[in-house]
Amino acid sequence: MPDLLERVSAFRASFARRDAGEIVELPEYPGVFAVRNADYVLSHEHNQLIVTGPGTDPAALPGLAARWLGQRRQYAITVLDEEWGERATPVLAEAGYERGTAVVMVRDTEGCELPEPAALPTEFADLRRAVLRQQSEWYEDEELIRQLTDRRPTRLRGAEQVHFLAARSADGGVAAWVDLYLEPAAGLAQVEDLVTAAPHRRAGHGDTLLGSGLALAAAAGIPQLFLLADADGWPREWYARRGFTGIGRSHSFHTN
Repeated sequence: MPDLLERVSAFRASFARRDAGEIVELPEYPGVFAVRNADYVLSHEHNQLIVTGPGTDPAALPGLAARWLGQRRQYAITVLDEEWGERATPVLAEAGYERGTAVVMVRDTEGCELPEPAALPTEFADLRRAVLRQQSEWYEDEELIRQLTDRRPTRLRGAEQVHFLAARSADGGVAAWVDLYLEPAAGLAQVEDLVTAAPHRRAGHGDTLLGSGLALAAAAGIPQLFLLADADGWPREWYARRGFTGIGRSHSFHTN
């Protein structure tokens, strides 16, 4: 599905641009641009190089990151093209970068209907306490926890329609959440950052979120929904059992 994968990569690059606080265009380096956000300097999502395809010598990337992302604890580079990322891996490893690989997984939305109960769009203010609590379980740095929590509203400008979906426990509290991005012009939707809070796991909330995202995409006339799954993580198989198929890979690189 090369055309579908190309559309997914184009959407991801577009989302990064719209989500950015600042974009640094690098016309002398084809296929490379930088995104920055001074309010969330600890967020790789908002401070990284994006490489959309071949055209620039991989050896130039570490220097570009240091120049355009400034002094940082860690540097991040996302390479959307799988083959080019493979070629860049030895050079970036030599420069101290570790690689992570995400599988692009897609499913058709035709016939998808809202589950009962459904996960409904909510305001970030309703999610913040649950997200902050979960980030606190994953990290110890208080400023990192705050930034990774409060960066979320910047995503509202990343796609034509962005919804924060929340699945709720029996007492009405937020039990799980996911971002849903709808881009009808591209015929694509994406779910991103699906999380179930620790006390509410194994209660079916993940299926509620996924089913709701698929149904809302179908209602918006979008034929396909994609997500990114860690190539080495168990969620990849969980998504596969729910009808998602891998169509390609992308790579992310981070310094230690």
